[in-house]
Amino acid sequence: MKKVVVGLSGGVDSSVTAYLLQQQGYEVIGLFMKNWHDDTVTISDECPWLDDSNDAMMVAEKLGIPFQTVDLSEEYKERIVDYMFREYELGRTPNPDVLCNREIKFDVFMKIALSLGADYVATGHYCRKGIIEKDGETVYQLLAGKDDNKDQSYFLCQLTQEQLSKTLFPIGELLKPEVRKIAAEQDLITADKKDSQGLCFIGKVRLPEFLQQKLKAKEGVIVEIDSHREQYQDLPVHFNSKAEELELLSKKFQYELADGKIVGKHQGAHYFTKGQRKGLAVGGTPEPLFVIDTDVDENIIYTGQGKEHPGLFRKALFVKNEEVHWVRKDLAIAPDSELKVQARIRYRQELQEATLHQTENGLYVLFEKAQSAITGGQFVAWYLEDELVGSGVIS
Repeated sequence: MKKVVVGLSGGVDSSVTAYLLQQQGYEVIGLFMKNWHDDTVTISDECPWLDDSNDAMMVAEKLGIPFQTVDLSEEYKERIVDYMFREYELGRTPNPDVLCNREIKFDVFMKIALSLGADYVATGHYCRKGIIEKDGETVYQLLAGKDDNKDQSYFLCQLTQEQLSKTLFPIGELLKPEVRKIAAEQDLITADKKDSQGLCFIGKVRLPEFLQQKLKAKEGVIVEIDSHREQYQDLPVHFNSKAEELELLSKKFQYELADGKIVGKHQGAHYFTKGQRKGLAVGGTPEPLFVIDTDVDENIIYTGQGKEHPGLFRKALFVKNEEVHWVRKDLAIAPDSELKVQARIRYRQELQEATLHQTENGLYVLFEKAQSAITGGQFVAWYLEDELVGSGVIS
C-alpha cells in the first residue's frame, strides 16, 4: 500500500480528498498545518486555525486515519508574511496563496510528509496531474481542474516537476457540488462548511488592517488623472522593431503630482493596489475612482474615473529572467523565440490570448487585448490548452 499524507485543512475539499484516497486503497495520514500564531499581529477575535484544526481532527477520526498537527508558523512568517510586508512596502502586490503553495505546502510540508515515509502528498486543490512520456523521460503535467468555476491551477503555477511527481489531486476531476455531496453522504463534519476566505491560513483578515500593524500609516494625497491626457493618446501605431514595441507596450505610465488634481487624502500609498476601488473614500465624482498607480516614494495615489480609464490598461508585461518559471522545462523557449499561449494575470480571470517573447533580458507577454490592472508582484501564468506550462512574477 502506498502511503499518502493529506494536508487536512479543516475544509470540505481536503476532507473528501482523504476519503477518496482511502477508497482507492492508499494508507492515508492526515496532517494539519498550523501556520500562524503571532499575537503581535492581531487578526480578528476569532481564532480560525483552532476551529479548523478541530474539524480536521474530527474528519480524521471519522475516517479512522492517524492525525497530527505540524507547526510551520516560523517558516510561514519568514517566507510569506515578512515577504508580503516587504513587497507592499516597495509598492508591489504579492500573491500569498501562490507563495504559500510554493514555499510551505509543497516545500516545507512536503519534506515533513516524505520524512514520515510518505510516497505522496495530497491536497484538496481543484486541478489535475497528467503524466506523459517524452524522449524517454517521464513528464508531469499541471492541468486545470474539471470545475471551471473552481479551477485552482493558477495557485500552483510555481510548482516544479519534482514537486508534481510526489503530488496527488484527487478532487480535480470533480465539481464542487459533487465534493459536497460525497462529504454529506459520508457524514463528514465539513460537508456544509463555507469555503475559507482571506489569506492562505491567516484566516479572516482584511488586508489593509493586517498591513497597518506593521507598515506605519503616513498621510498623503489622492490625485485624479483625467482620462483624456495626452500620454494616453500618444502611443505609436508603428514601431521600428519588435523589441521597441514590446518595451513601449509593457511600460508603466509615469505620473507626477502636477499631472492631475488633488481629490482627497489617504493613510499610506503602500496599503493600496492597482485597480482597487474600495477604501479611497472620495465621493462626488460622476464615476467611481479606481487606483491607476501608486507612488510609495512620494506617498501619492493616482486615480482615474471608471473601470475603463485608459490608465488602467496595458497590452504587455515583462518578467525578469530570474522570475520566469517553467513547470514544463522541456517547453521553455530560447531567446528571440516566441510561443502562442493563453494567459491570466489573476485567479479566476478568463484565459486571454497572448504571445510569449523571450529576449536576452527577460520574457514579455504580449496580449491580443489590453489588460486591466496589470500589477507588479502578482503572477502571470500561461497555458497550452488546459495545461499550465509556466509562470512568472510581473515586473
